[in-house]
Amino acid sequence: MTRRWLPVPLVVLAACAALDPGGPAGPWQSGLRWEHSLTGRIWDVEGGGFIEAPALAERLARARFILLGEKHDNPDHHLLQAWVVRSLVAAGRRPAVGFEMFTLDDAPAIGRYLAGLPADAAGLGEAVGWGRTGWPPWPLYQPIADAALAGGLPLVATNLPRALVQAAARRGMAGLDPALVARLGLDRPLPPETRAEMAAEIQESHCNGLPEAMLDSMILAQRARDAQMAERLAAAGARDGAVLITGNGHARKDRGVPAFLALHAPGAPVISVALLEVLRDKADPAAYVPYFGRPPFPVDYVWFTPRLDDTDPCEKYRAPLDRLRRRE
Repeated sequence: MTRRWLPVPLVVLAACAALDPGGPAGPWQSGLRWEHSLTGRIWDVEGGGFIEAPALAERLARARFILLGEKHDNPDHHLLQAWVVRSLVAAGRRPAVGFEMFTLDDAPAIGRYLAGLPADAAGLGEAVGWGRTGWPPWPLYQPIADAALAGGLPLVATNLPRALVQAAARRGMAGLDPALVARLGLDRPLPPETRAEMAAEIQESHCNGLPEAMLDSMILAQRARDAQMAERLAAAGARDGAVLITGNGHARKDRGVPAFLALHAPGAPVISVALLEVLRDKADPAAYVPYFGRPPFPVDYVWFTPRLDDTDPCEKYRAPLDRLRRRE
């Protein structure tokens, strides 16, 4: 039976009515820019104005697929993502909740853990060996999983296995099975301007330390992850749609997961939300477009939050980047 995307019941609006002044999820956890004029505000890209959290919840509940972008180590981003999941449940939705951080290899461990403790997410990170993955600590993500399990929602591993990501990053197309390449749509030509934009984005995210020879294979690895997440999201969302917890780059609609979702679920309503930390002296939403490259914003909504810190992320990666340069 085809699902009709009906207006949100009043219950979700009632659930949103008593929002904490710090934000829908409660007092802000990040330490900087609470007083910023954009903190906590939601920019409607198409509408060209701000909307309130209950209005966003109402709109999200009408979409089949929802992508919630994030800065991985910002706790406020994860608390807001958990709030969105709860608001969907309050609206009567029962979407699957997928995580970029879980690869397909993690699916058996997730299944075994939830079979024994179906309503307790506390030990899920340990069950999948989270501490060895390099992601921020599991307690940051646990509120999202708690919200999903409390609502009876399935948790879904979506990402390409790490071994395949590494093979693509090292060997390009030769590192992937041709059948997988065709199934995921990776054999479609990449427009030169998109290739150039992705190369610049990957270089910037690696503090401009990648050898030029690695860029094409790194672009393929990024696209392969987007494509695999889209395929899994489409399959998991056959019942009542799906939510994806992911980085902002994967949530962009021009060439991220939504672009590949169009291959697997053509015409399905998709909404993408980017959670962005505010910048000092940047009070106009348009000033944040360069985060994604050229205008316009490649997402539907931008939700501004406090900053975790002002630390230069390139400082912590300087040593491994120096090793990469020496290998060039």
